[in-house]
Amino acid sequence: MADFVDSTVKEIESRLRALQDEVSRLEAARAALTAGSPRRGPGRPRGPRPAAASTRAPTARRPGRPRGRRGGNTRANQALELVRGQPGITIPQIAEALKIEPNYLYRVMPKLVADGQVKREGQGWHPTS
Repeated sequence: MADFVDSTVKEIESRLRALQDEVSRLEAARAALTAGSPRRGPGRPRGPRPAAASTRAPTARRPGRPRGRRGGNTRANQALELVRGQPGITIPQIAEALKIEPNYLYRVMPKLVADGQVKREGQGWHPTS
């Protein structure tokens, strides 16, 4: 067992040395390309945006990127249907049925109460009409 640990530690140290060498080479290459001026933090470098990025239409999206929010209170509507189908259902049960985290429903359900669509009795939720 001790031999395994020793050999694993040596392999890790060897890999770390190789990675440190690679970091040094990459930093040298970056310095050569930027004429020694360091890059501004983790954000973008100073200067104008590339021409290709500024000519793209603001509504254009790249393939494979999410379209944004679905809108239409989809989760609220799904939760409301579950409450109508199973009066007295709890938030953890709704979350399990919708395959989402319960903390999201602790924001959705009070909005349904404010809209007069559900009411809370104890731990369970019931439709109002």
